[in-house]
Parts: sequence; structure tokens; C-alpha cells
Amino acid sequence: MFENFIYEKLIRYAQAHPHITKFIRKGPHAHPTQAKPDTLSVNRKGQIVYRTRSNEIGEFDGLIFTTDALYFVEMTLVKSVTKLKRRLRKKKALLESIFPKENIKALIVLNEGATGMSMFPDYCEVWLTKPYTSEAVLERLKQHKKSKRKPFEEIEAANIIEADTLKVNKLNYYGSLSWILKTLRAHKQHVLDMKFLKETKTTRFIDLYTKIYIGSITQEEFLKRFPHYVDKLPDEIIVSIEKEHTDALVLTYFASHSRKNLDNIIVKDNEAKPTKKDPFGITVTEVKHIQKAMEYGNYALTCADLYTIEHLLEEDNKKLL
Repeated sequence: MFENFIYEKLIRYAQAHPHITKFIRKGPHAHPTQAKPDTLSVNRKGQIVYRTRSNEIGEFDGLIFTTDALYFVEMTLVKSVTKLKRRLRKKKALLESIFPKENIKALIVLNEGATGMSMFPDYCEVWLTKPYTSEAVLERLKQHKKSKRKPFEEIEAANIIEADTLKVNKLNYYGSLSWILKTLRAHKQHVLDMKFLKETKTTRFIDLYTKIYIGSITQEEFLKRFPHYVDKLPDEIIVSIEKEHTDALVLTYFASHSRKNLDNIIVKDNEAKPTKKDPFGITVTEVKHIQKAMEYGNYALTCADLYTIEHLLEEDNKKLL
């Protein structure tokens, strides 16, 4: 309700301010369209999304083009915004990929009293609202009284447009994952090309994907590294580097038991524990794609390689402190 309430305020703001060159319709303001891959559209829930193949990889509370920037809008009622950073990174990286000529910024709408705002990057602008509550609406619903619906007010202006009218650069989502894997492991002397890992383009992809894949390890080698792991394992475990909300890079693992049965093995305090991934989430299709890509090269890792990579990442993470 908070998101809908603020969006109604924003669309009227856009109507009245000519420095906003494009404001994207969503919800009941958007015209029904078919979901299209590799572009922005409004889905059945009325949300602005970017799709690749059949998966939605980005959702935006709002998109506002001004004379000097493209703002994506993030609205939230959470009191602490510390973990919002990771979501912002992903959305910024996606927009930078499909709108490479735009200056990407974020407009964040929060309630007064939210904490952690000083941690936002400098591309963020924050608007604060008075404390919001839907209590009055809840009370009205509880009374079971049918009230007469007011006519929907359509907001029209030359700068208020449909999402599918935007021209975007095509994002080669799965091809880029394969390219990163191949390039990271192509160094003739080192198990991982750390120089390539820290390049601006690679960093943007890590922000977009939140993790990149670097190879595979056999069950036997994995258990040498984590001898106390007791859950079921396939013969081959996929190894990836994930970016935490603190910006630290860490190793994480994926165990694929069947087409839709995928475990993410997370390491904390040197202990590895599995958590189930959404069988319809994009990680499932990413892992299947990477498994196929690895058939065309030698991407095997050993227990000793894991220790080496962990050390390299730890040294790099120290620079964040």
C-alpha cells in the first residue's frame, strides 16, 4: 500500500514537472501488454520488470528519466536499510547495461526514523515521508461495508509513457556468465585471474548477478575441504564467487540434485550448510547453463585451489576495511 500510495504521488509530480522527460507507467496506469524477453515491460502484477528468456531479473518501483539522469525508485518501510545496498547495486548494474549512455541514480523513499542512511552510495537521493500506516484502510475493510468505488483517475502527460516504448541495449545474460567463467580461468600461471576479477566491467556483472561461477569440484575434493559436511552431495559441485552486502567477495557452492532441486551451500565460520533454492528461480537456470558451458573446457578445481582462492579473496577484502 505504501508503494502504491507513493507512486500515485510521483506520477502527479511527474505530470507537473517538465524536467522529468519520461516517467514509466505501471499498475492500473499501464496498458496491458504481453511479457517480452530482453526488454522492460509491466508484468501481470503491474510491476516494471526486465526479463531475460522466461525469468524476471529486475523489478523497479519506478523509473524516472530527467534531463541529466535516469532514476530508479526504491520505496520501503523497513527501519534499517543496511541490507538494501545489495539490491541497489543489482538494479544499478542492470540499468547501466541496458542504458549505457544514461547517468544512473537512485531515488529512495523512506519513512522518517529509518536508520543506516549514511551508508547509501553517492548516487542515491533520499526522500523522507511522515510515518505511514494502513491502519485506517484495514479498519474499513474489517467493517465489511461495500463503499461506492470512485472513478479511476487517469494521469495523462506527454512525458508519461509505457515501458515497452523504451529502446534498450540487449543484455546477453547467459553468454556473459560463460565469458566471465572462461576469462577468469584462462590465466596460464594462476588459478584465478584477479586482475580481470577487479576490472570495472567484471565488477558491474558481479553486482548484476550477485555471484559469478568459476568452476567445479568433485564430491571427494569438496569433502577434503569440508570434512564435517553430512548432507547429500552430487558427484560435481559448482563453485562460485558471491558479493555480500558488505561488498566482500566470498566463495559459495551449488549442489544440483535434479533439474529443479538445487542447494546453495553457504560457508560461515568455516562450516558449510545447505539451503534450498527456489526451483523456479533464475539461479537454477544459471547453474544448468554453466554446467553445459563447462563441458567445453577444463574448469575443475581441487581442495588446494579452494584454499588459494579463499586466501586471494581474503586479501582483497582487507582493502575494504
